[in-house]
Amino acid sequence: MNIGKAAAQSGLPAKTIRYYEEIGLVVPHRLSNGYRDYDLGQVRRLQFVHRARGLGFTIEECRVLLSLYDDTHRSSADVKAVATAKIAEIDRRLEVLQSMRRTLAHLAETCHGDDRPDCPILEDLAGSGDGVADAAE
Repeated sequence: MNIGKAAAQSGLPAKTIRYYEEIGLVVPHRLSNGYRDYDLGQVRRLQFVHRARGLGFTIEECRVLLSLYDDTHRSSADVKAVATAKIAEIDRRLEVLQSMRRTLAHLAETCHGDDRPDCPILEDLAGSGDGVADAAE
């Protein structure tokens, strides 16, 4: 099938599919006229990468997952290790985001939000605040 059909079936834009080809995640067959030709196995790989990327896996992590997917003698423990490492990374990011939220919420609470020009949010961002952001963390 051509790249348009592969895009429709995988849910990925053709531009992304070309990029994945460029970096070696998928290798379509080439017809005698040079056009790409995707089979169902390659579309499944594209769907796999699309889903993995949607779950936050990096391109390199997708390479690892694809190699495990292709390895019929793999251990499910290897796959689980990749997934649990990603969960730990997501948990770390959530902690950072929660800290950022607490800081911003505190700054917003201390801002009068009126016609006066003084603003603790801007003062803190400029580094001239009273350490409000540090106190909220």
